[in-house]
Amino acid sequence: MSEQSLEGGRHGDEPAEALPAYAERVLDVAELIPPGRVMTYGDVAEWLEEGGPRQVGRVMALYGGAVPWWRVVRADGVLLPGHEQRALGHYHAEGTPLKEASRAAEGHLPRIDMRRARWDGGERAEGHT
Repeated sequence: MSEQSLEGGRHGDEPAEALPAYAERVLDVAELIPPGRVMTYGDVAEWLEEGGPRQVGRVMALYGGAVPWWRVVRADGVLLPGHEQRALGHYHAEGTPLKEASRAAEGHLPRIDMRRARWDGGERAEGHT
């Protein structure tokens, strides 16, 4: 995810009509994830029944700045490179379960406790297509 995308709006600098339909759907799912919970890129693609982790990651990198981007994560729980401190602030504020980093871990950054933080999407949102 680029710094520009984190700072930009949901639709970046492009007009709303230029946002691809798949991107809109990915962003809608990101907004459904409750505070303190996460979904992986693959979980989002599976929930949508379309695309894959790379496509979801690309959408988040390009358009994810105005949605809770920190709730869409890598499957291993590693924090988004370059945005670790911002994400940690959100995780602490929301009470997202974290695993403390070992002393051997680079930068001693915690990881998301995927077993406890992962959200399965619950019931599909009304009107979801």
